[in-house]
Amino acid sequence: MQHTESPCPPPTWLFQSQLTPLPDTSILDWLFDNGSLTRRLIHLTNDAFSVTPLFEGWQPLRTDECAALDLAEGSEGWVREVYLRGHGQALVFARSVAARSALQGDGLHMDELGSRSLGELLFCDHAFQRRAIEVCHYPQAWLPSEVRAPGLWARRSRFDRGALSVLVAEIFLPTLWSAARVHPENC
Repeated sequence: MQHTESPCPPPTWLFQSQLTPLPDTSILDWLFDNGSLTRRLIHLTNDAFSVTPLFEGWQPLRTDECAALDLAEGSEGWVREVYLRGHGQALVFARSVAARSALQGDGLHMDELGSRSLGELLFCDHAFQRRAIEVCHYPQAWLPSEVRAPGLWARRSRFDRGALSVLVAEIFLPTLWSAARVHPENC
C-alpha cells in the first residue's frame, strides 16, 4: 500500500488561523482537537475501536513530509499507514512517518506496533511535545484506492522527543462524519 510521490501537487497545509473560509464548528472541533484521536474514537465507538495496519516499511518520504520534518528532500524514513476503525468500519486513514536517522537508536520501535495505536503511544510518553496542528484537503491520489474521494479533510502534527520527530497525518473518511453525526457539506 505504498503511496510515494505522485504527480499531483502536494497540498498546502494550513494552521487554523490561515483557513478561509472556516469549516463548520463541528468539523473544526475534530480537526483541531489537541487530545488523542485514538481516545476520541474509542469513546465515539463505545470501545469498538481497532487499528488495521496497511503498510509499514522504509521508503523515501514525500516532499511535504521532508519539509515538515526539516529533512533533505528524498530522505528515507519509516512509513506506517493504518486504518483506525470503529465497529470494523474504517473511520480514519492515518500515515505516520519518521526519519531513518532519528529512529535508529532512539528506542521507539514503530516497526513493532502491529495493531496497536501509535497515537496512544505518543500521548502516553510525556517526553513528546506536539507542535501545532495543520490541515488540508488531502490529495485523493495519496489515499488507498478503496477510500479515495476528493476533498477529504486531513490534519497532521509533528511530535518531537529529543532528536526524534514523528509526523502523524490523519485523514477523516466520510464514515467518521456519519458516526459522529457531523455534516461536512456545511464546510
